[in-house]
Amino acid sequence: MVLPKQYVERMEIMLGDEVHDFLNTYCDPKQTALRINTLKVDIDAFTKLAPFELEPIPFCPTGFYVNETDAPGKHPFHQAGLYYIQEPSAMFPAEVLDPQPGETVLDLCGAPGGKTTQIAAKMHDTGLLVTNDINTKRAKALSENVERLGITQAIVTNETSERLAEKFPGYFDRILVDAPCSGEGMFRKDPEAAEYWSPEHVRECAVWQKNILEHAYRMLKPGGTLVYSTCTFAPEENEAQIDQFLSRHQDMTLMPIEKPAGVEGGRPEWSPRQLPELAFTARLWPHRIKGEGHFVAKMRKNGKDDSQPAASVFKRHISQKQLKDYHEFEAQFLNVRLQGPMFSQNDQVFLLPDKAPDLSGFRVLRPGLHLGTLKKNRFEPNHALAMTLSPTDVKHHIALNDAEIKKYLRGETLSTGGDRGWVLITVHGFSLGWGKEVKGTLKNFYPKGLRIM
Repeated sequence: MVLPKQYVERMEIMLGDEVHDFLNTYCDPKQTALRINTLKVDIDAFTKLAPFELEPIPFCPTGFYVNETDAPGKHPFHQAGLYYIQEPSAMFPAEVLDPQPGETVLDLCGAPGGKTTQIAAKMHDTGLLVTNDINTKRAKALSENVERLGITQAIVTNETSERLAEKFPGYFDRILVDAPCSGEGMFRKDPEAAEYWSPEHVRECAVWQKNILEHAYRMLKPGGTLVYSTCTFAPEENEAQIDQFLSRHQDMTLMPIEKPAGVEGGRPEWSPRQLPELAFTARLWPHRIKGEGHFVAKMRKNGKDDSQPAASVFKRHISQKQLKDYHEFEAQFLNVRLQGPMFSQNDQVFLLPDKAPDLSGFRVLRPGLHLGTLKKNRFEPNHALAMTLSPTDVKHHIALNDAEIKKYLRGETLSTGGDRGWVLITVHGFSLGWGKEVKGTLKNFYPKGLRIM
């Protein structure tokens, strides 16, 4: 591939004798990997079930290298949400963040959802996860991935970091800022990104990152953890950015990051003040690991959090009639009773996270688990609900064979001979979506936008 001349010259200065090994990686194929969704299947069970060869990723316990020729994105297990296809190095920041069950966490630049879904799994889908992206198209992709992996305790927003900071001062236990950047670390994966590179673009990105970090700082609790990451090599966006951030906020402390084999420390000499502790940060280089380029810094806000846990104040706006229609569906077709606050908007019903705050006036794409739609005197379940259920959770389910699965994912109707109403469609015991049996025919409710044609 053709790399910008100024970029190559700068990397030669930065890396010295290493630059030849570094540049040679652009002749290598990109690494394909997946991360197991432990909300649906444990690691041992998946490794026995997986139809392709898996090689563990050393810096992510749930991550595995796979062969691109195995096409994991086309397997029904992908549609069932058993894994997320993710660039290997991109799995490292959420591991460093280390969110805990029950915490309140923000993924500020969350699209397309790799790190968000990884965070949710590490939290065991408890507490509250707010995941945001300012780009509307990307935020929709984020919402779709939250749905596919069966996450319930997440709110997906499409807002500016500034507006979120006004709403959530000192609110979050942990915040991940996977900042928009010049993308140097992804040139091999996305050659088009190299066409947009310039020194001016690097400087522009550094300004955006500074603003985003300031908003993240406002939202972090005293005692909270802030992880900043980029997929670029530029010091202006990495060591220098963190150096300047620390100079503005004396109450923030850099924390050491455990560095598995191949992960190196940051370079203090690439920052204005050359702080020795900048070596605590992490750099993932493509000539040192099997993956693309990444930078990660972990910081803690000093002080004691004296604030009281915020009460759930999301306005419910749901009538008893609407609740009745849903509960009738639940009693007829489910073996579980979903607990928690419910919310309806434009005939759409959601189950909110337990800690859901009031987000009136904000662009919210997914305020929690989308249960379904209120029709005239009946309730129609949403695909998102199906993705959280297992065969034991429903009255009726159908395990399809390989040929039937292909037809179902194409949106075709199937003949079953039954007349049981709503049934859960499964592959190897994992949910794919809804069907509705009516007089021997299974009507297909797999979402049109997801169908494999």
